[in-house]
Amino acid sequence: MSVKKFVLTLACDDRKAIVAAVGNCIAAQSGNIMESGQYVDPDNHRFFMRVCFEVHEKMTVEDFKQGFAPVALAYGMDWHVYDLDVKPRVMIMVSQLGHCLNDLLYRNSINQLPMELISIVSNHETFRRRAEHEGIPFHHLPITAETKLEQEAKLLELVREQKIDLVILARYMQVLSDDLSRELAGHVINIHHSFLPSFKGARPYHQAHKRGVKLIGATAHYVTADLDEGPIIEQNVQRVDHSATADDMVAIGRDTECQVLAKAVKLHLEHRILLNEDRTVIFH
Repeated sequence: MSVKKFVLTLACDDRKAIVAAVGNCIAAQSGNIMESGQYVDPDNHRFFMRVCFEVHEKMTVEDFKQGFAPVALAYGMDWHVYDLDVKPRVMIMVSQLGHCLNDLLYRNSINQLPMELISIVSNHETFRRRAEHEGIPFHHLPITAETKLEQEAKLLELVREQKIDLVILARYMQVLSDDLSRELAGHVINIHHSFLPSFKGARPYHQAHKRGVKLIGATAHYVTADLDEGPIIEQNVQRVDHSATADDMVAIGRDTECQVLAKAVKLHLEHRILLNEDRTVIFH
């Protein structure tokens, strides 16, 4: 018998027998659980769960939703079901620093990221040839103070036309407006160095070198209307010492940004992240 895999994610107030109810419903629809994780937040008593299970190839997501809906209603669940054969549709946005873009393109080329890369959007022409070389449509949306809202409207139109599930800001050096951030909440991942807010503005690694920083880090997070304060997905640091030059720190920082962003994106694509107020619950 041919099978395919679904992922169910859910959150609700904690009560007895939630795991049993979920498991019994999956079994009743001839599903076979392959992977399961659950967590109860002791502060707000919210229950979170991610289940990956096999179903017969003829079952659709809508079929499973019909069978699961009574359980979800009984427990007041916020829930989603995903068919892992259907890869999320992704847009990458970039400005003039290409390290994260190039890393994502390589990982995508070796099927390390379960996504369908639909387009690359930039406020500069720098990476048009790179996108064309990969056979990926490139959209140039130059931004000035006068055109920002107009260009964001065009961006949102692209997202809707292309049915984008995830937007990756791969060193896109423009701040999204509050309205756009709210419109795409939970569907935009950003990466930045972890010197914020100590070293704002231009040349943060050179500022850090001047101050003798010993840890270089990066943070990937969901974008919200609060600049660089969205729910954190992934972080990492690399230790440096007095011998590291400013250029060394730039190189180490960029490598760290690539690794952190790629991991955050993979977690999102595999539906392993659940939002818990201003934080994330991640089932590895």
